[in-house]
Amino acid sequence: MSPAEILALILSFPDTEPGTSYGYPSFKTAGKFFTRIRAEDDSVVVYLDSIDQRDMLIEAEPETFHLTDHYRAYAIVLARVSLVDPDWLRHALDARWRKIAPRKSVKAREALQSADPTA
Repeated sequence: MSPAEILALILSFPDTEPGTSYGYPSFKTAGKFFTRIRAEDDSVVVYLDSIDQRDMLIEAEPETFHLTDHYRAYAIVLARVSLVDPDWLRHALDARWRKIAPRKSVKAREALQSADPTA
């Protein structure tokens, strides 16, 4: 994916806007940390369900998924922008968004997707 495609994907989630986290540019949904694109290594920060899931991704695709010491204690993986599968990233970001978005936004998005599965 290109950086522009990643940005468009991130901003396609309702209630998501640019912000800062610990002095770095990031994206927040309803004021909560959603993700960030790391200029340091051209990666996107992706929350997962577990550290085990993260470790399996890194083992299976080390060229795509990696980690820094900063994220070691969290169920987070770094995915290289140029190599990450767009469908995987969309699904992973959707899972994170559903956990932090306001209930009314999640329900509205589900209704829209039911009416138009391509939305």
